[in-house]
Amino acid sequence: MKKLIVLAMVPLMALSGVAQAESSAAKKELVTKLLQLQQPGIETAARALAERPAAVMVQQAGLALQARVTLDKREAVAKDMQADLKKYLDEAVPLVTERALKLAPSTVGALIEEKFSEQELKELIAIIESPVNRKFVALGGDMQKALVEKLVAETQDVINPKVKLLEQSLSKRLGITPAKSPAIK
Repeated sequence: MKKLIVLAMVPLMALSGVAQAESSAAKKELVTKLLQLQQPGIETAARALAERPAAVMVQQAGLALQARVTLDKREAVAKDMQADLKKYLDEAVPLVTERALKLAPSTVGALIEEKFSEQELKELIAIIESPVNRKFVALGGDMQKALVEKLVAETQDVINPKVKLLEQSLSKRLGITPAKSPAIK
């Protein structure tokens, strides 16, 4: 009797394995689709990562330019620095972006596959692809602009004097003449 039950279960177990493999393949396809939908975000993160060291260096170089380069040579040096920055960004951004897109399936994709069920992935993709979500995302720039404009209007009278004091303090410490304050606008 036990042998009959075991023998009857073998095909069921085999079918279960096939269903799991099909489900796993379907889940992998959903993860791939989700990663494709998230590609702009991945590219933006990669760009920010590649630009970060350049932004810090440009800021430091700008201070050094003001402090160490004579007025008659500043424009030419600044132009050369801009060319160096452009060359770095032209090389680094595509390289980091390409690498991010290659790493995404084994990092982000693996995490998504582990943490989300197939049904949850279907629901998530439906949300991301929905016209309402697309409209909301498209409105992002306008929402940010509206917030920043209002924020600047409400804080510039308080922040600009602080910026000026900071600039004067830093200039004094560096022994340089302060340039025009970069007021919040």
